[in-house]
Amino acid sequence: MTARTSWASVPTETIVAGDTSLAYRRLGPDSGVPVVLLNHWGANLDNFDPPIVEGLAADRPVYALDYRGIGASGGTAPRTVAATAQDVIAAIRALGVGPVDLIGFSFGGFVAQQILLDAPDLVRRAILAGTGPAGGVGIERVGAVSWPLILKGIVTFRDPKTYLFFTASANGRRAAKAFLARLKLRTADRDKAVGPPAFLAQLAAIKAWGLQAPQPIETIRTPVLVANGDHDIMVPSENSRDLARRIPGAELVLYPDAGHGGIFQYHDAFLGKARAFLAG
Repeated sequence: MTARTSWASVPTETIVAGDTSLAYRRLGPDSGVPVVLLNHWGANLDNFDPPIVEGLAADRPVYALDYRGIGASGGTAPRTVAATAQDVIAAIRALGVGPVDLIGFSFGGFVAQQILLDAPDLVRRAILAGTGPAGGVGIERVGAVSWPLILKGIVTFRDPKTYLFFTASANGRRAAKAFLARLKLRTADRDKAVGPPAFLAQLAAIKAWGLQAPQPIETIRTPVLVANGDHDIMVPSENSRDLARRIPGAELVLYPDAGHGGIFQYHDAFLGKARAFLAG
């Protein structure tokens, strides 16, 4: 297979995992430990940040997945993180690429944690970005925090991620504009938009994750890197500190004057950190 190097043109493919067809895109060479990317609430394949994907794919295969019921994937979006994790586990096994490195952002970080607990042998290393543990501080309030800013995005004709993912500083606003422009680089064969039912199902899963009892993440033995902005209002940054404290040997990086999308604001620095961590 010829290495694919452009996230803007890589084709969308499907894999049957269990009883459902899941959409994915694959970038990079055939050799190297595969990286599986798990994205945020309401995100399809077009919401992965191109320079991060392409940088990771410089020397290893990268797989970005649509969850069940999201984008071009079939089925109905699950209302729990645990069910979503089972779909991802089935997809990785169907692709025949394990063990893999996992990078989970936000909702994807919840899913990645569940996979670390349910199928630890499937994961070599994991990066948990903009996320938090089950029962974490403020996670059950993601919807309450987000709806006013989603409405603000509508009335100001801006993508709500401007307000949800980035700080209101000049640096934050510049980073938001640059990030949103990068998400539009792909102009052909874009993924199917995420509809309200799937959006609300994932929000229900997030609220349930925030309300459930803490999980035994102290038992995780997989090497973990935790990353976030230092002013995350969606999944409060305190949760990243909590993850790093509780997961044995976990490393923490918090980017200054950055919000939930800190890894996108500091995409070059994050890419360098991620590549170094995954090379270990």
